[in-house]
Amino acid sequence: MCRYTFGMATAAVFILCVSTNVRADDSTLNSSKAMDEARRLAELPPVPPPRGVVVDHSGRKEKGIASFYSERFNGKPMANGRRFNPRARSAASKSLPLGTIARVTNLENGRSTEVKVEDRGPYIHGRVVDLTPKAAEDIGITEQKGIAAVVVSPIAVPQPDGSIKPGAGAAEQVASSGGF
Repeated sequence: MCRYTFGMATAAVFILCVSTNVRADDSTLNSSKAMDEARRLAELPPVPPPRGVVVDHSGRKEKGIASFYSERFNGKPMANGRRFNPRARSAASKSLPLGTIARVTNLENGRSTEVKVEDRGPYIHGRVVDLTPKAAEDIGITEQKGIAAVVVSPIAVPQPDGSIKPGAGAAEQVASSGGF
């Protein structure tokens, strides 16, 4: 798994913003107020997935079941307008804003990967995220089992005003790299 220092995470968020037309404000990402909020979110327990599509810009962790897209979605348009690529590290979420970068951690084996939320779903109760086959492979979800218990930790969360907010995953990332 790729680990960043916070400065590198900010650069990654900037690249994300340029590619998704979301304005990145480096001072917002690096502000002590924003990181204090990210640390507070990281300390909170994960919440279960919502029943319907309820977009949450808070950056709080979610806990539930991950599944992965079937082959029939290859090449079909996703919610953001791009075509589904099974080799990308993309995800569908009912609650995270499109363009969110998040860490998905398999609770059964501890493996994690970073994904970009590009689609809506899954629409099965208790499922928190659908992953591309590549992202599912990264965290050890096999075709035979098809699902795993996961925690989704948002790292960079696009806000309605166009800014980017560091989520719980950003604070965890900095803490694991020795940044706090």
